Amino acid sequence: MSDLYFGLEAGGTKFVCAVGTSPDDIRERFRIPTTDPAATIGSAIEFFTAAGSRHGNPAAIGIASFGPIELRRARADYGHVRSTPKPGWSGADLVGPFVSAFGVPVGFDTDVNGAALAEWLWGAGRGLNSLIYLTVGTGIGGGAVAGGNLVHGLVHPEMGHVSVPRVVGDPYAGRCPFHGDCLEGMAAGPAIEARWGRTGEDLGEHLDAAVALEAAYLAAGLRQFVYVLAPERIVIGGGVSELPGLLEEVRRCLAEDLAGYGVVSEHFDDDFVTRPALGSDSGVAGAFALAGAALSGQQ
Repeated sequence: MSDLYFGLEAGGTKFVCAVGTSPDDIRERFRIPTTDPAATIGSAIEFFTAAGSRHGNPAAIGIASFGPIELRRARADYGHVRSTPKPGWSGADLVGPFVSAFGVPVGFDTDVNGAALAEWLWGAGRGLNSLIYLTVGTGIGGGAVAGGNLVHGLVHPEMGHVSVPRVVGDPYAGRCPFHGDCLEGMAAGPAIEARWGRTGEDLGEHLDAAVALEAAYLAAGLRQFVYVLAPERIVIGGGVSELPGLLEEVRRCLAEDLAGYGVVSEHFDDDFVTRPALGSDSGVAGAFALAGAALSGQQ
C-alpha cells in the first residue's frame, strides 16, 4: 500500500489541499476559497482525484478543520461541522464525502489539534511528552498533546474562549459574539483592528501599546493552560503572533503572572513559549499527521 497521504486544512476562508507524507515531502498543494460546503468540498475532491492520477492513490486522508466540529465517532453526526456563525456550514458533513470518494481511512480533528500533533511529531515539540499549540489570528484556538496523545473530551478544547481578567484601563468591550471579553474577544486580530482602527500589519505609532496589551491578555490565557495542562512547550502561531516583539513580551508577562508559584526553570527558557518550527505548514502537516494516525488506528 502507498504511504502517500492526502491532507486537507479546512479553514474558514480557504481550504488547503496537499499531497505528500510529511512537512518535508509536500509534493503538491492547492488552495480553494471557502464558499458553500457543496462547492468547496466538491472542488477539494476534484483536486484530490486528479492528484491521485499524478502521484498515486492515498493510504489515508487527514482533515484538519475549523470548528466547532463533532469528533465523537459513536454519534450520527460524527465528522460534521457543529453550530457555527459561518453561513451555510452548520451541519455540513466534512468526512463522509471523502470516505465515499476514496474509500480509505480518514483522520479528522480540529485545525489546531492537527497543528499541535504536527509540531509534536516534526517541529517545536519533537522529543517532548506534551505541547500546546495556540493560533492567534482572526480567532484564537488551541490544541494540546499530552503523553503523545491529542487531548479530547466531551468536546474538543476551546482555548480561545477562556475568561481573562481585563487589563486595568482597557475600555474595550470585547469582540466575541458569545462571550464578549474572553481571550479571543480581547486578543484576536479583529479586536486589535477595532481598538486601534488599523490592522495588525499597519499599527504604526500604536505598535508598542498594542503589543503590550496583546501580550498581557495572551499571558493571562497561557497562565491557565500552564496550570491546568502543564505543557512542556507552548507554540504560538497565526498572523498576530508575527507582531514585532510580541512573543518576547508574552514571555515576560507570563513569568510575571505565574508569580513564582509552581514554576520550574524550564518555564523561563526562551523556547518554552516559541513560534512554530513548521511555520505556515503546521496546518497542512497536521492534516498529514491525522492521516497517519487514522492509518495506524490511533484515530
